[in-house]
Amino acid sequence: VQLQASGGGLVQSGGSLRLSCAASGLSLGAHDIGWFRQAPGKEREGVSCIASRYGITKYADSVKGRFTISRDNAKNTVYLQMNSLKPEDTAVYYCARSKGLYCSAYASPITYDYWGQGTQVTVSS
Repeated sequence: VQLQASGGGLVQSGGSLRLSCAASGLSLGAHDIGWFRQAPGKEREGVSCIASRYGITKYADSVKGRFTISRDNAKNTVYLQMNSLKPEDTAVYYCARSKGLYCSAYASPITYDYWGQGTQVTVSS
């Protein structure tokens, strides 16, 4: 099983990026998938999660209204659309497969088992 996060880059404050999480050896549509981020010197932070069923999505308060998580099961890919980016969004972003259901503990890293390698997002002021 491998998860591959991509789409990061350097963007100015107020700009947008779309991150992708592709998988091999795993059907993402059958699982809750989360996005985390980790800035230098800080703990890994849960950003968003999309459940396998019922259209459930969760967002951290810091990104609510700016980020949108979605999935394309045909492409076996989960996306994180990030708009109105701020310098404080600068971090390495990771996607991960949750062991849980309905994103109930989406912000807790220990509830995830497979992780992507991370993609760097840098927002300049």
